[in-house]
Amino acid sequence: MIPRLALRAPRAFDGERALPGGAWLLVDDGRIVGVEPAAAPVPDGWPVVDFPDATMLPGLIDTHVHLCGDSGPGALERLPDFDDDHLARLIVDGLRRHLASGVTTVRDLGDRRWAVLERRDAGTPGLPTILASGPPITSVRGHCWHMGGEAAGPEQLRAAVRERAERGVDVVKVMGAGGGTTPGTDILRCQFDLDELRVVVQEAHAAGLPVTVHTHALVAVEQAVAAGADGIEHGGCLTESGFGATDDVIEALARREIAVCPTLGALPGLPPPPPLVALLARAGMTPEEGRQGRIRLMAQLYRGGVTLISGTDAGIGPPKPHGVLPRAVADLMASDVPAADALASATAVAARCCGIAARTGRLRVGLDADLLVVHGDPLTDLSALQRVAAVLVRGSRTHQDGLTST
Repeated sequence: MIPRLALRAPRAFDGERALPGGAWLLVDDGRIVGVEPAAAPVPDGWPVVDFPDATMLPGLIDTHVHLCGDSGPGALERLPDFDDDHLARLIVDGLRRHLASGVTTVRDLGDRRWAVLERRDAGTPGLPTILASGPPITSVRGHCWHMGGEAAGPEQLRAAVRERAERGVDVVKVMGAGGGTTPGTDILRCQFDLDELRVVVQEAHAAGLPVTVHTHALVAVEQAVAAGADGIEHGGCLTESGFGATDDVIEALARREIAVCPTLGALPGLPPPPPLVALLARAGMTPEEGRQGRIRLMAQLYRGGVTLISGTDAGIGPPKPHGVLPRAVADLMASDVPAADALASATAVAARCCGIAARTGRLRVGLDADLLVVHGDPLTDLSALQRVAAVLVRGSRTHQDGLTST
C-alpha cells in the first residue's frame, strides 16, 4: 500500500484554474483525499512534504506519442527491424522519459505488433498510464503501413475496427492522409474516400470507441469532420499555399467539439522530415516559417472556439524525443492561448477528450494522485514547466528534487 502523505505548495493549478493561496493535498493509497488552501492546518498524523516556491498541478497528459519509436532518424520506418524484446525495451525507456518531464499518462497512437497494448495490459507500476490505439488503420502502402494496419475497402475496414475493439484498444486511430515520415505518401491527399472513413467511424462508435484521424491537409480535415470523427491529429489545414482553416471548418470543429491535437513541441534547431520540408518549400516556406504558420493557425482555431489538446508525436525522430510535452504547451502559449488554457490542454481538457476525466487531469478529491510539481510559476513563466521538482504516479513519488519534509 502507498503510504499517505500531505503535499503543500504556495501555488497550485487544479487543471482548469489557479487556486488562490496555493494548496495542500492529502494523498492516501494512491488517491487524492483532500484539497485545501496551503495556509490551512494539515490534520494530525499526516507526514508533510513542502515545496517552497513551487507550483503543484495535475500530472501532464501527452495525447499523441509513439512509444515504439526510438526518436532516431526514420524511427517509424525502422520498426519492422525490431524484435519484440527490443520493442519492449523502447516502450519502457520512452515511458521513463515522459515521466521525467512530468507526464503521468500517454496516449499511444501507433505501435507495431500490438506491443504498446500488451505493455498497457501487463501494467506500468511507477510509470505513466498508457492509453493505446494499436497499429493505426491505413491504406495499402499508406502512411505508416509498416506498423501493420493496412486495409482496403469497407469489409476490411470493418474487420480492422472489430479486431481493435476485441483487443481492447482505447481509441481507433486512422490515417486520413499521407504523412511526412512515410516516403511515397502524399501529405495533401486523402487515403480513403468519405464513405470508407464513415465506415471506420460508424463501426468504432458502435463498439463504443472514439476515432481520431491523422490529417495534415485541409482536405483531409474536411473529410474527417464530414465522417463524424471525434479527434483530429496534427490538423495543419495545409494546402499548397500554406496553413489556414476555412471559417466553415472552424465552425464545424467547434460546434461538434472535435478535439484537435496540433502535435506542437519539438527540440529547436532540428528540421522536420524531408518530405515535409519539400512540401513547405513548394509553398515558399522554410521549416521555421512553417512552424510559425502552424502557431498562427492554432491561434485562429482557439479564437474560433475549437478544443485544443496537447500532444507531441514523440518518438518519430530527433526533433520529437519522448518527454518534449512541456515545449508543446509553451508553443500553445506562443499561439496567444492563455496560460491557463494551455496548461488545461495537457491536464483537464486532455483528460476529458481522452475519456479519463473520472480518473485524472485535475486536483480533485477521489481522483488518482497523478501529480506534477515544478519550480516557479508556469502561469507567468513559460520555462517553469520544464523545471520539474517532483512527479507522483498514483501517489507514488517517482521523481523528486529539493523537497523539505516535516
